[in-house]
Amino acid sequence: MILFPFYDYWWFYIGFVALVLVVLALDLGVFHKKAHEVSFKEASIWTTIWISLALVFNYLFYLYAQYRFSTHERYTSIPGFDPEVQAKTSALEFLTGFVVEKSLAIDNIFIFFLVFAYFGIPKVYQHRVLFWGILGALVFRAIFIAMGSVLMQYHGVVIFFGALLILTGIKMSLAGTKPQSLENNFIVKQLKKLFRVHPKIEGQNFFIKKNGLIYVTPLFLALIFLELSDIIFAVDSVPAIFALSKEPLIVFTSNIFAILGLRSMYFMLAGVMDRFAFIKYGLASVLVFVGLKMVWLNEAFGGKFPISWSLLIIGSLIGLSILASMVIDKISQKKLKFKEEGI
Repeated sequence: MILFPFYDYWWFYIGFVALVLVVLALDLGVFHKKAHEVSFKEASIWTTIWISLALVFNYLFYLYAQYRFSTHERYTSIPGFDPEVQAKTSALEFLTGFVVEKSLAIDNIFIFFLVFAYFGIPKVYQHRVLFWGILGALVFRAIFIAMGSVLMQYHGVVIFFGALLILTGIKMSLAGTKPQSLENNFIVKQLKKLFRVHPKIEGQNFFIKKNGLIYVTPLFLALIFLELSDIIFAVDSVPAIFALSKEPLIVFTSNIFAILGLRSMYFMLAGVMDRFAFIKYGLASVLVFVGLKMVWLNEAFGGKFPISWSLLIIGSLIGLSILASMVIDKISQKKLKFKEEGI
């Protein structure tokens, strides 16, 4: 049974999307109206703000679910239905989905770093590219989630995506920590064939007109590449959250909140990405775990692996990979220092 069916909660979706659009309009039109290089301090503040907004929403959602479950006939008529327990479960599903999407988004950040370096996008214009990239990602995620809410009702589809997540996790772990190059990337080659490209960056423009012809700038190529890469990432991340919650409303809101803070998280981590080399193994482990939930664990636990256990396991995997990265980086820094000092 879907607790938050679209036909009963369409107004919730509309209100949520309207709120997101207002926040994005304020972001670009007020706080980042003038192109500038985002500092670590500014990025940290905005990262804290986005995470805080998600947590506040989660608490309000819990209160609303508790009220709705205990007063609406749709739920009170269900034998054995416990409004308090189900409200807590729904809130935990949102939080777990948010943590998973936020964690998997770190892989997106690696791509951001590679794309901006390859196309030579100055830091002062990176926020503009990411803003429109994230806006497009919101649209595509909404489409993927709508499709997923239908497809994931079929057991065969669930098994297929579960196996895909496991294979993706294994592939990610085997890829290691070696930096990737976009020089021979298929998408980059096709973009350069498809568009008339102006070799130089012309301010914050995506398009320029020269000799009566329209050219795209490197900013536009970077934007399109980021959009296409996010679509590829969505194939993993959307099924991963559906493995944690069968509620499209929870999947949609947790996914969107995680994406909204991607820009600030990128600017906060851009300068220290090389220190978190082992986090890929944590992300790979999360994908394998979520895939196992879909193909085996959920069924083994009577149709639903405990969401509180999922949150604990996922948090531990990410936390341990971050800790390992910091420890290894510290050891490497000491070795480098000793080498420079001739010890």
